[in-house]
Parts: sequence; C-alpha cells; structure tokens
Amino acid sequence: MTVRIYHNSRCSKSRATLELLEARGEACEVVNYLDTPPSSAELTQLLDMLGMTPRELMRKGEPEYAELGLDNPALDDTTLIAALVSHPRLLERPIVVANGKAAIGRPPEAVLSIL
Repeated sequence: MTVRIYHNSRCSKSRATLELLEARGEACEVVNYLDTPPSSAELTQLLDMLGMTPRELMRKGEPEYAELGLDNPALDDTTLIAALVSHPRLLERPIVVANGKAAIGRPPEAVLSIL
C-alpha cells in the first residue's frame, strides 16, 4: 500500500508526519502541493474523506485568507475550493491519504488512525 502525503517541506508538522510514516516503513508518495496543487476534483474528494468543509481546511492565518475576503460567509464551497486551488498555501497541512481515508497530521500521530 502506498500512502500519499500532501507535503510542505518548510512546515515542521509536515516534516514530522513524513518522518513518522517513513519510520513505520510506509511507502510514501510525496506530493509537494505548493508546486503541484490538487485540482478541484481532488480537493472535493479530500474534503469528503476528511469530513470537512472547504473553510475548515483553510489556514485562516495566511495573508491570502484576509486579502481574498475568504472570511465572507456568503462564499459558497465552489468559490472556496477555487481559492484553495489557486492559493495552495491556504491548505491545512499535511494531509495524508491511505486505505481510502484521509487525515491531517496535526499532531503527526493523528495519521496513524488511517494506516
């Protein structure tokens, strides 16, 4: 089984999650999502697997969140997903996918439940 991790090497939680997976001997497909952002279809699938809304998956502390007015409650999911595709830095990280499930590695040990 291959585990996919949507990874940002500059993020300590993302690095720690990848290290945890590798230490367990998991074969990891690393997706550097800042270089290769997930498509809207991929994000929709990830959101379904996570049981989250697009807004819940957003990093609200990033400058783009305020600059783009993403705190506006009138914005629909399609608009929010488009913002995540265009501005992948807004994605909460890391996201790990395994066994048809997904989890956010915050803390890194949170991903162990889907392995």
